Amino acid sequence: MEKIKELNRFVESIGIDVSKLTLDVFLYNKKRHRQFSNNSQGFEAMQKWIKSEMGDLKDLVYCFEHTGWYCILLSHFLEAESMFYCCINPLEIKRSMGFKRGKTDKTDSYEIARFAWLRKDELEPSVSMPVKLIELQRLMSVREQLVKQCTALKNLEKGLLVTIEKVSSDAGLKIIKQSIKHLEQQISKLEKEMEGLIKTDEKMQNNYKLSKSVKGVGKILAVQMLLHTHNYTRFDEWRQFSAYCGLVPYPYQSGTSINGRRKIHAISDVKMKSLLSMSAISAIQHDSELRVYYQKRVDEGKPKMVALNIIRNKIVSRIFATIKRGTPYVELSKFAA
Repeated sequence: MEKIKELNRFVESIGIDVSKLTLDVFLYNKKRHRQFSNNSQGFEAMQKWIKSEMGDLKDLVYCFEHTGWYCILLSHFLEAESMFYCCINPLEIKRSMGFKRGKTDKTDSYEIARFAWLRKDELEPSVSMPVKLIELQRLMSVREQLVKQCTALKNLEKGLLVTIEKVSSDAGLKIIKQSIKHLEQQISKLEKEMEGLIKTDEKMQNNYKLSKSVKGVGKILAVQMLLHTHNYTRFDEWRQFSAYCGLVPYPYQSGTSINGRRKIHAISDVKMKSLLSMSAISAIQHDSELRVYYQKRVDEGKPKMVALNIIRNKIVSRIFATIKRGTPYVELSKFAA
């Protein structure tokens, strides 16, 4: 009876549709809706309104979609207030809504509140990203934009070289080269800032160094691993992270007539998947053990992408193993010697 009581402890679900400037808040059972500004003053006003409607702030579940930067302040506020809140993948809520016509912020907040109420026994509280990781993510986002601009200018430069007879006298080409040089300097500066920020946290610095000890893992992948795993606190084991990145093949079977090969699901973190692919290619070139293993699987008839995916999973497992063990990765051949 105590377990049933614990599962049904929530008396109200609060759906919040988060946008850049506003929060649309819906109380599911009370059928009440109000809009607040997406800032600290708005959060305080929201809590006062909910308290006036409910009497107190006990046994409530707050639910909202993960909207990137827009929901970070709300997450930290609710965590500071010791509120039970869930930050859910927008796709999960969208698929739970069924067939819908039309869309407004009010109806979205209602659907989020309904989602939370129907699944109140299954929801687990979310944990907001630490402040230093948020700062690191912000620097990484800026770096990604600069890299895109630099790549675009380099591609433009290659295209212009085809049509220019005298390279030394072309003003447009000079400006492009100067811009590329400036962007590369800014990218290098950002990378130094990220490394400096990592050094301010002992645990984060230690995990960063341990992950870089794995062959094929560079500084960008090591930083992204810190961000996506919340400094290795978000996932219990490497298989969960592999599934998150879209590296795990799932069965495709129904009845007796359909029994297809195992496939990787399309829903995944494309950024991490791409970084791990490049890491796997680098590891095959520089790690003799992985190179032999990759060639062996290809010789057995495995498609090259399937063999590459196995290497990606091996890299993830090695990273998590070094973090769990607390010691750098050591090649077996060196250890044996």
